[in-house]
Amino acid sequence: MIASQRPADAPILLRNLRLLDTSFGEVRDGYEILIEGGRFKEVSDTPIKAAGVTAIGCGGRVVMPGLIDCHVHCLHSEVYMRRMEDVPLTLAAARGARRIRQMLDRGFTTVRDTGGTDWGMKTAVDQGLIPGPRLFIAGRSIGPTGGHSDGRSRTNQGYPCACCNGQAYLRLVVDGEDAVRKAVREQMRQGSDHIKIMVSGGVASPYDPLESDQFSDAEISAAVDEAEAFGRYVCAHAYTARAIKRAVTLGVRTIEHGNLIDADAAASMAEHGAYVVANLVAYVAMKERAAEYGMIPEMLAKNDLVLEGGFRSLEICKEAGVKVAYGSDLLGALAEDQSREFSIRCEVQKPIEVIRSATTIAAEVVRRPGQLGCIAPGAWADLIVVDGDPLSDITLLEKQGAHLSAIMKGGHFHKNRLRMAR
Repeated sequence: MIASQRPADAPILLRNLRLLDTSFGEVRDGYEILIEGGRFKEVSDTPIKAAGVTAIGCGGRVVMPGLIDCHVHCLHSEVYMRRMEDVPLTLAAARGARRIRQMLDRGFTTVRDTGGTDWGMKTAVDQGLIPGPRLFIAGRSIGPTGGHSDGRSRTNQGYPCACCNGQAYLRLVVDGEDAVRKAVREQMRQGSDHIKIMVSGGVASPYDPLESDQFSDAEISAAVDEAEAFGRYVCAHAYTARAIKRAVTLGVRTIEHGNLIDADAAASMAEHGAYVVANLVAYVAMKERAAEYGMIPEMLAKNDLVLEGGFRSLEICKEAGVKVAYGSDLLGALAEDQSREFSIRCEVQKPIEVIRSATTIAAEVVRRPGQLGCIAPGAWADLIVVDGDPLSDITLLEKQGAHLSAIMKGGHFHKNRLRMAR
């Protein structure tokens, strides 16, 4: 009998497993896990006694927390973003539904969208209408005219509306302190968990130099003030050391990318308790394949610059004590490389460090420590069952979930190859 045939509300007892708890830094044998009401009820290195449970044997496989990706774009279904102008919202939503299903298939039980996904997609997942990870959303990313949120051609004076144009719907261009305040308030009205702003140039935008500063101090402060007043926070797209230091000094909580950080900017981040969300895989994948999907040479040249600094940024952050969370930031068809970030980072980090970035540190970024990214009593029952030890072979977390025997989100199996314990 396959375990997924269990009664819907029956408590689940996982037996014969090896536990990868990131606080250990190693895999430990002899654990059992009791799951009830969508949460972990008991985690023990001795046999658990409980009545009325469905017992499932894990066959000695490794059980670890569900993965968290802190930088995705669920609706960005084109590598060359200007092509989104020809994508109506119905098609964008259909593509997005497939993209988030594939994220869950890879073991990512929670993702943080950093621009584009709205409350409708989040609600569809919460209501079980479409399968996908738990979503934390930013709504539309916000930037100034000519900045990283502005992907228009030079002959385009502006979109008439955002109702039928994927590019216009995903991003918002505003100028001035009052306009920023209104834009932030609107995103929060629309159910955003955080606010995304642009404070430096970007790769996937056509005309802004990487070293450009975007938004004035007053505009950044306005975004931070409004987000914090609503109980939310601001994340900022930033590459250069100057942009990073300026953003965190003005109250930005997380820096997205941060490839060109220096020791001084990292020290400022550590002082303010800010996080970096790195995503080296995006630049590797774009260098390898973005041209075939239409990305123009000017963008690819900028990509080479940030790729070069990416690995060094991890070392600088570690030296300064800045926590680095897991991100992927893959556009269009490149999204299949989402899990490849694990092996790329392992070129300069230990496997346990990378896994922490996608579990406990990522849970801090989405402000759910102790509830996500861990296997502990009271936490949401998000887990993956791995056919082997990822600390010995990190690629077990790659290959589209091929080495995951089970994926559980909120106490319910999304995937399950395990069987009832005899």
